[in-house]
Amino acid sequence: MTTTQASAAAQPSTAAAPLGTGSQASRVLGVVVLVAMAVLLWLAFVASPRDAIQGDLVRLLYLHPALAWTAYLACFIATGASIQHLRKRTVGSDLLAHSAVELGAVMTLLTLVTGAIWGRPTWGVYWVWDARLTSTAILFLMLLGYLALHRIDAAPEVRSRRAAVLGVLLVPNVILVHQSVQWWRTLHQDPTLLDRNFDFGTSDLLMFTMVFGFVAISLLFVWLLLHRFRVAWLEHQVESAWLDDAIEARRAEALAESREAGAR
Repeated sequence: MTTTQASAAAQPSTAAAPLGTGSQASRVLGVVVLVAMAVLLWLAFVASPRDAIQGDLVRLLYLHPALAWTAYLACFIATGASIQHLRKRTVGSDLLAHSAVELGAVMTLLTLVTGAIWGRPTWGVYWVWDARLTSTAILFLMLLGYLALHRIDAAPEVRSRRAAVLGVLLVPNVILVHQSVQWWRTLHQDPTLLDRNFDFGTSDLLMFTMVFGFVAISLLFVWLLLHRFRVAWLEHQVESAWLDDAIEARRAEALAESREAGAR
């Protein structure tokens, strides 16, 4: 591939650029998300009874594992897009990875916060250097590190490539987070939904609400990712247009200086 071809491949297709942050499909998905979240709230706070041991604290379990799952999902998307960016240097893969990491950082932070709120009355502490909690905190720091690398003072391709290298390492850490309760016997309990024999260990309504929480939060994540990606693409289009105008202005200025020097 020649330099010109490589440069063209790195540029986004104007025809493929979104005209706004929403589409007909995303608007339909938005309605579905609103309905799903409303149903989840009704199930969690109205239909579902208090737990005999945990009381109302059990309602956090309808949210906390689902947030952790979407954090995992964000990391899988970011790692896949980072690998694609390192292979092909496409703008779309870089923007997708960056969008997924932003949402992943938010979901991981919410996972840590809801876990601390649940842990204080259950374990007696907001935080402990437990294997699951510590590995999740490391994952959160890696996500922040990716965002920091993406904002360093360097050429866009250089900072995107450096961030992508860190993005590739997200999934291995997700595996570490997920398996931490199996590999190290510390404070955090085993997986909540499924035990090691893949048998359900909770009541039917609690289980249904938890599974529905996974579906509702996942739909919300997809809707947010679609919009964040489209916003990122539009931002890139504006930045590229500004850069083209600046180059054209500098070229015209240099041409005028050359003509003026020739006239002397």
